[in-house]
Amino acid sequence: MLKLTIGNKNYSSWSMRPWVLMRQAGIPFEEVMVRFDAFDAGSQFKQALAGLTPTGKVPVLSDGELVIWDTLAIAEYLAEQFPEKQLWPADKAARARARSVCAEMHAGFTALRSHCPQNIEASLPEVGALIWRDQAAVRADVARLVAMWSELLAQHGGPMLFGQFSNADAYYAPVCMRLKTYSLPVPPHIAAYVERVAALPATAAWIGDARAEQDFLAFEEPYRLKR
Repeated sequence: MLKLTIGNKNYSSWSMRPWVLMRQAGIPFEEVMVRFDAFDAGSQFKQALAGLTPTGKVPVLSDGELVIWDTLAIAEYLAEQFPEKQLWPADKAARARARSVCAEMHAGFTALRSHCPQNIEASLPEVGALIWRDQAAVRADVARLVAMWSELLAQHGGPMLFGQFSNADAYYAPVCMRLKTYSLPVPPHIAAYVERVAALPATAAWIGDARAEQDFLAFEEPYRLKR
């Protein structure tokens, strides 16, 4: 069976992507959670990953002796291994576009990711309001998301970005969580997409697990002192 090594569900946005993808697509896997404690070389987290992945990061997908440690590589591998799941759109042009928007998430939206770290169990509208006021780069990232999602939803008719659930929706699921946590302002049709993603059975299961962790890590939450 495939094995997916992940970090804390409340905080690990990168882990969320393949987990939601596999769970929603009905791909069986064993979950291995490695708790964040710190990210220095001597941390228990880094020690637990030593010998598994050269990057010392999560997520990691293991298929027997094969180890895949990048989320885009994981998405591509799963699409190849399970073509019947249609993890990429069937249409060639749509498939290329879906790969493009996933790559854009992989490499971009750095302001949103850095100023609004994932914290699923939290509700931080006051923090979000300050970020929105002070961080023009965050406003620019959200504007790009709104433009991208609006075009894709209109072109493919929803409910997901490319009609049915795909790699693209799994890739942007953590962004949806950030928009919710920080109450960042988006148009109603975008807010509705965010809610549809959050309501997917796989996303809802991840959210439930994240809220149940009750594992406050101060270095992951510089904007508040306690839960």
